[in-house]
Amino acid sequence: MTAAIERDDAEANIVSMKDVGTEQVSERLLRSAARLSRNAMTEIDWSLPMDPEKYGCSPEWSSLYGTDYWNELTDEQRVNLTRHEFASIMCIGIWFEMILNEMVLRDQYVGDYHSSEFQFALVEIADECRHSQMFAKASEKMVGTSYHPHPKVAKLGKAFKVLAGSEVAYAGILVAEEVLDVFQRGCMRDERVLPFVRTVNEIHVLEESRHMKFAREQVRESVADIGWFRRQFSALSVAAGAYLIVTSLIQPQAYADAGLDVPRAMAERRENSHFHSMIRSSCGHLMEFLDEVGLLTKPAMRYYRKAHML
Repeated sequence: MTAAIERDDAEANIVSMKDVGTEQVSERLLRSAARLSRNAMTEIDWSLPMDPEKYGCSPEWSSLYGTDYWNELTDEQRVNLTRHEFASIMCIGIWFEMILNEMVLRDQYVGDYHSSEFQFALVEIADECRHSQMFAKASEKMVGTSYHPHPKVAKLGKAFKVLAGSEVAYAGILVAEEVLDVFQRGCMRDERVLPFVRTVNEIHVLEESRHMKFAREQVRESVADIGWFRRQFSALSVAAGAYLIVTSLIQPQAYADAGLDVPRAMAERRENSHFHSMIRSSCGHLMEFLDEVGLLTKPAMRYYRKAHML
């Protein structure tokens, strides 16, 4: 299946000279989705027991990896921590995918129903619904706990999904998906990680490669003729949204549920240069794209640096 993912990545993420604009890209993505879409509900045997020695994500992606606290933990505690951390990431993913679905539906409201763009938007929404169900099932199996963003962040998310449109909405989608993409690519190939979690990561990487390509084309189209003020406002809006998403991925409650001292865990995460470098590494392509389309302004860069994305 890894080979299939690599083939689909090549198809979804490399711009062909024959593909000009959103409509032609959407046609190609529709064909890809018809061939390669997967369903975790039928593909994964959710009844299988979990190997107690397998991690929830690659240890190197733990927010505490390399800290004094990490070095003090037993192997069993490290496994437990990564399971709660990844469960938190999946639950925050559900929260943002619900925002994503509403934004895409609103963008395509009374669209051209016969266009490939409209039809792929519906495919993307269907994919995201299955992903949310998959994340819910996986986090339930792994730790039995649901995590949610801080109530203030949840309120800001409601405002974002109502107010964001065009390039802000689709660039916001890219932020969430690009960060998870690099993280999940590493975990899905790591035999130290629970097998069903690796499959969850494979499925998400495969299908999000199409979503990210679609979002990039939408952003390029939206910013083609916008003025200076709108570009500045959009860039700042995307960056503020990115800061909220990335800093919300691992909730403090995940540390508590893993049996850790929450204030100490949060303090060591804030100073963990290894974790910060991992986040930056996952944002390289995103920052290049935002710069390409003129959405990486100096005010926006301040938010990205605060979240260690730049």
